[in-house]
Amino acid sequence: MCEANAYILKNDNEEMLLESVDIIQSLENNEWFIKNIFGEQMKLKAKIKYISLINHKIVFENT
Repeated sequence: MCEANAYILKNDNEEMLLESVDIIQSLENNEWFIKNIFGEQMKLKAKIKYISLINHKIVFENT
């Protein structure tokens, strides 16, 4: 499987938001819709800090 996990950066620590992310969709004003392979979904107001394809990570940070 090639899914990545989504994290939020808080106090220089990465906290997991959602495992096995399948969809990341940009909405308006730094808002994102993310959904995983299990059907769990969320909206998040943040910006993408970095994406590591090798480590299967998407890291967001608050705006």
